[in-house]
Amino acid sequence: MKLRKSEPTRLQRRSLWGFGFLGLLTVSMLDLSSYCHPTLAGERTVSAVKAASLTPELRLEEAGPTEAASYEELTWRMLEDVEFKDVYVEELDAYYWKPTFGNTVNALQGKEVHITGYMIPVDLDEDFYVLSRYPFANCFFCGGAGPESVIDLRFTGKSPRVYQTDERLTFAGKFRLNADDVYQMNYILDGAVEYTP
Repeated sequence: MKLRKSEPTRLQRRSLWGFGFLGLLTVSMLDLSSYCHPTLAGERTVSAVKAASLTPELRLEEAGPTEAASYEELTWRMLEDVEFKDVYVEELDAYYWKPTFGNTVNALQGKEVHITGYMIPVDLDEDFYVLSRYPFANCFFCGGAGPESVIDLRFTGKSPRVYQTDERLTFAGKFRLNADDVYQMNYILDGAVEYTP
């Protein structure tokens, strides 16, 4: 004796269709606009939570009078405390991302810091190197990363050697912010030197 699979009756099919329609109607009535167009209050909350999670420990470990005690650690996470807005620059006839730095980043202005990242030789003839949060394939210049993920390394004089792409190194120097000069990075490390924490 063969068992036949029972097919849904006409009434069952109509009921399933009805439930599906009600589900679709319910989802379409939800106000999901805040996901695409956040309110001002929502943006403030996000900024406050972000700033609280990024607050750096500005204390240095008691390491005595050693070189390690002279630099604070700068993390890429701290550098995320920035927002960008498209601004038109008439001189360039183009838009660029103008940064507005948050409290965490502003507190680091002028401090002696060290940070670890991947070397990106932008222009060897000009001795122009940046340190990137991500390797070359994913960096600001080639991948989808933002301008907050690179730091312009400014050596005193010429760089001490030719650095290779994606060398993972730590550099120390004086941290400087740039919000206005479109020809420079937003973050700059003046007097950059290789450093071992």
